Amino acid sequence: MQYVVGTVTEFEERRAKIVQIGNRTVGVFRINDEYYALRNYCPHQGAPLCAGKVLPNLSAQDGRRVDVDEETWFVACPWHGWEYDIRTGQSYFGADHPPARGYHVSVTAEPAGSPAPGRSPGPFVADSYEVRVQDRYVVVDTSRRPDRPPR
Repeated sequence: MQYVVGTVTEFEERRAKIVQIGNRTVGVFRINDEYYALRNYCPHQGAPLCAGKVLPNLSAQDGRRVDVDEETWFVACPWHGWEYDIRTGQSYFGADHPPARGYHVSVTAEPAGSPAPGRSPGPFVADSYEVRVQDRYVVVDTSRRPDRPPR
């Protein structure tokens, strides 16, 4: 099913517009003039996921300088701060929230397909939906889901 959820002028950059689609609420995000949709439900413990903060990927390469990746954006669950990639719904552990006890590791090359420095895929994936702009209307398609990265 396809749903018109508003005109492009109704969407603020880097903020979710929460819409009702059938029996579910969905957060539609405008990031760098691209549109993404996630179900407004955190698979971790059921929080209203899209009410969380929208954050760019941050990484510290040398321990002093912070790099901001304006291409990779996350929404942080308002209950526990669990972060989900807005494009795919994949959860990630940040460097300050490791999934288990941390150990010193040396890495000589970044693995292919790694989503962002300093992050490891988590066990949860939020539902995401395809979004497109059609004649200045933002349309969410719940019948197809975007491809998700391999786990």
